[in-house]
Amino acid sequence: MKMSKLFAPTLKENPADAEVISHKLMLRAGMIRKLTSGVYSYLPLGYRSLRKVEQIIREEMDAAGAQEVFLPAVQPSELWKESGRWEVYGPELLRFKDRHDRECCFGPTHEEVITDLVRRDVRSYRDLPLNLYQIQTKFRDEMRPRFGLMRGREFIMKDAYSFDATEDGAEAAYKKMWDAYGRIFSRCGLLFRPVEADSGPIGGSFSHEFMVPAATGEDMIVSCDTCDYAANMEKAEIRPCDPSDHKVPGTRKKVATPGMTSIEQVSEYLKVAPETLIKTLIVRTEAGSVAVLLRGDHELNEVKVRNLLRVADLELADEWTIEEVTGGPLGFSGPIGLKADTVIADQAIRGLTSVVVGGNEADVHIMDVNPNTDFRVDRYGDLRCAVQGDPCPRCHGTLRLDRGIEVGHVFKLGVKYSTAMDATFLDSDGAEKHMIMGCYGIGVSRTIAAAIEQNHDDDGIIFPPPIAPFSAIVTPVGARDTEIEETAERVYRDLWAQGIDALLDDRDERPGVKFKDADLIGVPFRITVGKKALAQGKVELRDRQTRETELIEVSEIVAEVRRSLENWKPIPR
Repeated sequence: MKMSKLFAPTLKENPADAEVISHKLMLRAGMIRKLTSGVYSYLPLGYRSLRKVEQIIREEMDAAGAQEVFLPAVQPSELWKESGRWEVYGPELLRFKDRHDRECCFGPTHEEVITDLVRRDVRSYRDLPLNLYQIQTKFRDEMRPRFGLMRGREFIMKDAYSFDATEDGAEAAYKKMWDAYGRIFSRCGLLFRPVEADSGPIGGSFSHEFMVPAATGEDMIVSCDTCDYAANMEKAEIRPCDPSDHKVPGTRKKVATPGMTSIEQVSEYLKVAPETLIKTLIVRTEAGSVAVLLRGDHELNEVKVRNLLRVADLELADEWTIEEVTGGPLGFSGPIGLKADTVIADQAIRGLTSVVVGGNEADVHIMDVNPNTDFRVDRYGDLRCAVQGDPCPRCHGTLRLDRGIEVGHVFKLGVKYSTAMDATFLDSDGAEKHMIMGCYGIGVSRTIAAAIEQNHDDDGIIFPPPIAPFSAIVTPVGARDTEIEETAERVYRDLWAQGIDALLDDRDERPGVKFKDADLIGVPFRITVGKKALAQGKVELRDRQTRETELIEVSEIVAEVRRSLENWKPIPR
């Protein structure tokens, strides 16, 4: 491809509505353009990267024994009602009716469709195991789509689904996909880490996310500094530790705290540490009102609370509910005398003495409260978000927090969908059993954005060669010099002849403009053909990642580019 013909409208400045690096650079590099909120068009450079990621995925899925299918994007509501997700999936599910007034949705995922497909034709254990995958456009009606391809409404995803007759077979399928994911992200040139994760609305017994560490990531990776434990923030466990509070229990007393509604305000006003306060959060669930008690310096983990209570919906209560449950106004809630249906407390509360709590009346807190005697707790559990330095749940190490981007997720579904949708088979004894399922997703478009978040500098994108739109760019510099132009054309054609996809920057532009565009779009290797080097029979080869340049004989340049591509390795940034 020649740059003079390439549709790649680059931008000199960052678009005003672009927030994260990948969004800014993909717009500036002419890879994508916004159509509407959370929906993007892929221009040639962006689509070439997308196709390269897809090809790597297909090769590894096929090698792992999965078979490619293509499923309908529009799905009837009957399937979702059968699985029980039509009511609980939430507003992200784009629901609509066709001209016959039949309810449908645009698929955000395909568990229902694939289960329906398999249950129609799989009858015997001899038909199992089975693993089917697709690469397709999904739609999730995000309330606040942001960050370009990182969190759009419309996105491209690879989703695979395994069906097995036995638990051992399901475990083997999970492991096979785990291994395949490792190969996929390695081949994409990414530094990544698998972490334990919550299964969320997909469901199932356990799952793992594949996270790309990046300073600008919106997710948090929690990992141990000693062992290999790693989880996302929603799932990260915290080992209970012995309480450090050895104070002699006091006699509780009310104190005036005029206008002090936050932990920071109360701790400063009363001259006490935040960890000696208990905050009382009132939440509403389908099972009723719940009071959640946390240490003052800790933050609520809603996923853990939902899982402990086994509820689907959880939201902070409004002012009227708070007053009904506590008897006092918002900002002064405490655990004494609550009318909540359930009271749960984080395990860090256990064993504390002489703490400060809200007084359940305006401008009042209570000091020297003792959790073991002064209020009820129906259940203790791990309910908070991990913080730097927390004890590891697996060893005696401590936890650290790093930012990351989720690019893949593998789930052990078990019989959640096969039971709900009656997907059965006959085993070797003729008994009817439910198929054991797994599902495995990769954000194809997000993988490109994650690669950019992990690999960029002030000049633009630093694409890993396996997913770069082009592997090399040939840049002739000189005022219409015939020898330079002919050499550049020859090198360009020789690269293509050897299977190396290359660009030829044949534009009538200054060298600085050409160099800036090459850096912006992230081409891994730049070959500069100039008068001075050519007089020695050489051209300049520049590595975009290391910024190193060297002079190479014209006759050796194609072989050297090939060697450089084969030996390329990601550098942690």
